[in-house]
Amino acid sequence: MRRLAQPEDQAKVHAIHSHPQVSPFLTYEPMSLHDFGPVYAEMLSSGAFYVWTVRGQVAGFYRITRYPGRASHVALLRTLAVDPDAQGQGIARAMVEDALLHLRADGVRRVELYAEADNPRALRFYERLGFVREGLLRGFYRRAGEAQDVDEVVMGLLLPQQQQQQAR
Repeated sequence: MRRLAQPEDQAKVHAIHSHPQVSPFLTYEPMSLHDFGPVYAEMLSSGAFYVWTVRGQVAGFYRITRYPGRASHVALLRTLAVDPDAQGQGIARAMVEDALLHLRADGVRRVELYAEADNPRALRFYERLGFVREGLLRGFYRRAGEAQDVDEVVMGLLLPQQQQQQAR
């Protein structure tokens, strides 16, 4: 179940965010809970950082960023992760499908995301949900301790709108 993240979720979000199976695919290197505080505060202040709970426990999270102006119909799905202990239970699919329902209801017609080129599992997952590879950001970032830059795959999904379908 989706809900806005709260300050009291910080420790669990940090535990997932800094897990060795998750952290290579998120923006920040693993850090202490204390150092994670400002990162978490910024995510909370966005007003669009959600946690997904299962039996009352945080099992995953994601963030939505809406573009302004002429691109206000576009949203960026980011910072998506599932607790490794809960992977394989359909949580990521449930989170993304729920996010897409809410975005569509809010008038979003296009959803974008970035996925690491060296994360084939994520790329296949997003493609199964209908996202299309639209581009490549070469050498987008570098993980600590690695000599090679990591490419990001730009993916997009056009959301069908009920009004448009009914008008046809």
